[in-house]
Amino acid sequence: MNRSVSFSGVGHATSLFLAISFVLCVAGDLVMPAHEMHTAWQRLLPGFEWISWGSFFLGLVESYAWGWYFTLIWVPLYNVISARQQAA
Repeated sequence: MNRSVSFSGVGHATSLFLAISFVLCVAGDLVMPAHEMHTAWQRLLPGFEWISWGSFFLGLVESYAWGWYFTLIWVPLYNVISARQQAA
């Protein structure tokens, strides 16, 4: 049984999850300003400012990139650990 995880599957799924979360948080900030999240995004996403179209798209791209960063670390770790457990 092959237990390795696909880079592209995990990368796109994680990146889309973070990009969708970013869009929902920005929309939530616009609808409910008392529950702001934009200060957290400003710390996590370099160059993101509240709010302009350019900053929004930069945050969207950076959120997507963070998904790939997670994938590049998590998938190899999972595959190595899974292969070692399978061999044992």
